[in-house]
Amino acid sequence: MTAIYPFLSPLAPTCPQALLARARRFPPPRVALVNAGGATALEGIREAAEQGLARPVLVGDPGKIARAAEEIGWDITPFPLIDAPGDAASPAAAALARDGAVDSIMKGQVHTSTFLKGLLPSSAGLRRKGDICGHVFHITMPGADRPLLLTDGALNTAPDIPTRQACLAHAVALARALGIDCPKAGLLAASEDVTPGIPSTGEAAVIAAWARTALPGTVVEGPMALDLILSREAALTKGYVSEVSGDADIILVPEVTTGNAIFKLMSLGMGACAGGLVMGASVPLLLTSRSQTAADRIASAALGMIAAAMARGEA
Repeated sequence: MTAIYPFLSPLAPTCPQALLARARRFPPPRVALVNAGGATALEGIREAAEQGLARPVLVGDPGKIARAAEEIGWDITPFPLIDAPGDAASPAAAALARDGAVDSIMKGQVHTSTFLKGLLPSSAGLRRKGDICGHVFHITMPGADRPLLLTDGALNTAPDIPTRQACLAHAVALARALGIDCPKAGLLAASEDVTPGIPSTGEAAVIAAWARTALPGTVVEGPMALDLILSREAALTKGYVSEVSGDADIILVPEVTTGNAIFKLMSLGMGACAGGLVMGASVPLLLTSRSQTAADRIASAALGMIAAAMARGEA
């Protein structure tokens, strides 16, 4: 038996009960699964459906979908099946969303770039002019319910200041829908000092100043190094005074590599459960990965249920 790499956690992620309870306050959304003809993707929507978190709408190649359903032993006859093979699947799901036939869209057996290419361009009709989308991870530790929202670790690769402002606004809105009345956000940089040689420090200061008027009812600090965001003791040692230190609800990262690394370190190294979704379109977009666990997929479905209620003005 191969030994576990010492930096990987032996803990199995668990979906937080508080997230499930919050989601179940709303009716299960109709979820279009894009390119549903893969066993892992189909199993993910099956898990969500069985937990009352989704009403599946299967989009893709009918033959592949039928074979995948047979592979996992699932009777899919009760669910709508949309014939849209290959690259036609994402545009077909966008059309369903535009027509009000689905409430959210989930990535199936398809590359993320292909999935988003059919959904995010203005021609897809899921965004108003000027709207900016951002991805938010909902991360919880095993046995804990309190989330840390991390943005953006999956969609915007090198976001400018307006994009990061939009990502922060999305995370704040989601935090409030989760019951966090006054979200606290730390704007991550390499240092808490504004340093000309580190552009992210000055940019974080600009975003923090903007948030004081643009996001009332929040506490936003930046720039902040990661230790100052996560540890009150580290902040005290360094003489840094902030309500955010050791009590952050949101971390806004400067670019995707940093956010993706934090997410994967928490998932692989700490056994955290990480659900996630793209916000900013008319319906939530669920980016699930084949490497993510069942707990991650359930958390993503629960987030999608809450975000769909937000889009309807119910959360």
